[in-house]
Parts: sequence; structure tokens; C-alpha cells
Amino acid sequence: MIPDTPVPPQVRALAGDTTIRPVWENELGGLTFELGTGAERRFVKWTPASSGIDLDGERVRLDWAAGYTAVPVPLDYGEDADSSWLVTAALPGQCAVAPRWLADPETAVEQIGVSLRALHERLPVPDCPFTASAEERLAEIRGRTDRLDPTTWNEDHQGLTVDEALSRLSDIPPVDLLVVCHGDTCAPNTLLTDDGRWSGHVDLGRLGVADRWADLAVATWSTQWNYGDGWEERLLEAYGVEPEPVRTEYYRLLWGLGP
Repeated sequence: MIPDTPVPPQVRALAGDTTIRPVWENELGGLTFELGTGAERRFVKWTPASSGIDLDGERVRLDWAAGYTAVPVPLDYGEDADSSWLVTAALPGQCAVAPRWLADPETAVEQIGVSLRALHERLPVPDCPFTASAEERLAEIRGRTDRLDPTTWNEDHQGLTVDEALSRLSDIPPVDLLVVCHGDTCAPNTLLTDDGRWSGHVDLGRLGVADRWADLAVATWSTQWNYGDGWEERLLEAYGVEPEPVRTEYYRLLWGLGP
């Protein structure tokens, strides 16, 4: 994100006299800003109504998950006709694609794997009110078939037609292990402290009970984009599982066609 990113008026109002620093922009127009410094540091996620991003749903998920693991604690939420915004407390550390960690991929990848295992072990499946099964996600995708555009898919999937992709997704692999999944385990959503240890997870808007490979497939895939080739097995070793090519391929396609 460039430093002169326009600041929405809602974010300016929340900041008051504190500093505002843009830190992230997603492909749907959502923006994240850091407000203040030190003990007063907070983050604001702002998204236009047209994005379809459900920040209130993320707020509810964060409220629940914060009782078990390190995630941003929601402080405020608001919406109007044009946008919505979520204010959260800051966690220590930087995201795993900060320049320091891009220069040290071994530490970053290992900690992503370790932290994901911890997340899956800490969040209790029986008590989780959110689900994100392959069946539910596939039903959601089928409900917007007319809006699927293969030209926007990852290059791994651009050779598929919509019908071919849906046919592959219809063959859901047997569940390996049900856990409470993060839902979007790209590398930037893990935070690391200066001593090279994970400190928390962010962006939990898709959290829900699902096969753990829904998270592992995307986490390993993200190592390719962020650190280059050769890191997938290291992440799986740190997590503590052997590669599962069939489940990995399935959940990457499912994630790639998702919202």
C-alpha cells in the first residue's frame, strides 16, 4: 500500500488526533490502517459496501476466538450506506511478509506451520458456532456460477472451464481431521515478533469448522507466492503432517473459487 492512500472519513473520525498509517489494501477495495503508537495503537479495517466483505461476521468470530488464542480483540464496529469498519486492538509483531521475514523465509515458514498447529489445537471444535465445510462452500460457489470468471483464477486453475472446476469440486475428499480453520491462511495473516516467534493471527472472517487441509493447502500455496519454491514441505514438517496431494489440490481449487 502506498503511503498517500486516501483515508476514508470514518477512519479519520476514529483516529481523532492520533497518527494514521495505511498498512494494507486487498483486491476488493478494503483498506487497513494503523492508528496511533505504543499502548494506544489500534487497527481499523474499512471496506466499501460493494466489496461483499462481512466485517461484522469477522467481529463475531474474533470475539469467540479471542477466548482461546491470540487474535485481535474487537473494540468497535460501525457501518453506513456506503461502507463498514472494524476497530481492533493491536497484537505484537509484524506480518510474516514484512521485509525482515521475506529475507528469512526459513523462520517465517516454520513459524507459520507451528502457529497453525497451535491454532487448530486451541480452538475447540465442539464449542465453535461457525462452520466452513467443503459442502457449504461448494454450495455457495454454485449459487454464483454466472459470476465465476476463469480468467481471474490462479494460473494453476486457468486451464479449467467453470463446469470442469465444479465437477472437480464435487468430488470432496474424505475428511482427514476436523478443526476450527482460520479460513485464509496466506502468510501475511500470521504475525511474528522480533525474536522470530509467532504472536497471533489476523483476518479471521472465514473462520469455521472444516478439514484441516482447507488451511494447510492454502498456507503451503502461499509460501510459493511469498517466499518462492521449496518451502511447502518445511511448513508441513513444522505443523507435523505428511503431504496430502489430493486434499491439497482440492482445497486450493475450492479456496481459489471462493469469495
